[in-house]
Amino acid sequence: MPDDMVDAHIRGVNHALAAGWRVLERGGAALDAVEEAVVIMEDDETFDAGRGSFLNRDGKVQLDALIMDGATLRAGGVGCVERLRNPVRAARKVLSESPHVYFVGEGAETFAAEHGMALCENKDLIIPREVERLRKYQAQAAQRKSDTSNSSMRDSSKTGNDLFAPDSDDMTISHDTVGAVALDRDGNIAAATSTGGTLNKAPGRLGDSSLIGCGCYANNESAAVSTTGWGEPIMKLVLAKWTADRIQAGNLPEWSAQEAMNYLKQRLNGHGGIIVLNPQGHIGIAHNTPRMAWAYKTVHKEEAGIERSAL
Repeated sequence: MPDDMVDAHIRGVNHALAAGWRVLERGGAALDAVEEAVVIMEDDETFDAGRGSFLNRDGKVQLDALIMDGATLRAGGVGCVERLRNPVRAARKVLSESPHVYFVGEGAETFAAEHGMALCENKDLIIPREVERLRKYQAQAAQRKSDTSNSSMRDSSKTGNDLFAPDSDDMTISHDTVGAVALDRDGNIAAATSTGGTLNKAPGRLGDSSLIGCGCYANNESAAVSTTGWGEPIMKLVLAKWTADRIQAGNLPEWSAQEAMNYLKQRLNGHGGIIVLNPQGHIGIAHNTPRMAWAYKTVHKEEAGIERSAL
């Protein structure tokens, strides 16, 4: 994230933390807490979720979200929605009011509307900052294409790196998928993840965020996990479930989170971040990018930051 956006990110994650904690403090469920935390970040234009998200190749916002209950393994997800301000709310309705797990596109929007959610116009989700960001990126991409030989282009496309616009060490731009994990007083855990996806993505492209076990996972027998970053490698590694399995095998969340980031980098040269929580209340936060905004709170401690070193 750029230097001039650091304060906004810290404020954003702290506001989300406060919203989730209010739910838990009054005895609410972890599932409700992660939903409320993610809604705050979807409504915050700082992040790549809800209004203010990255635009796809056609200049539209397309949103994905998933929420999962560790007690029951019930989950709800929506993908490629263009007319919902808060896709995590729609995902929650899928979990709570549908026998299914996932709806996409117009079907997801119809389901949400039938269950009481107001639809908006896609233009209501677009902000000038992202219009200009897309314009600049597409102009630079066109220039690179004209300057690069066909053989070089073929070599580049084989890596898949062109699917994710910024480099992992580019701090002038943020990859701001949002997520939350929570543990309630009944010992249940939950996770939620929401995103606008990658800059200049192909219309209809789904990333890891809303796929069970990839960008989001929760199981009372292991952990609640949410990831952010370059979606394609995260999907290939089923990274959230991979991390939860390490915790179920007896490893602590902090170690497992760091190992997940190492695995992502070493196996597929992927970059991203992860938050993890087990049913005993141990947390893990890790990223292999220069920065990732995070915040956590327990009955004993509260902390937030943009960098997380191995503990």
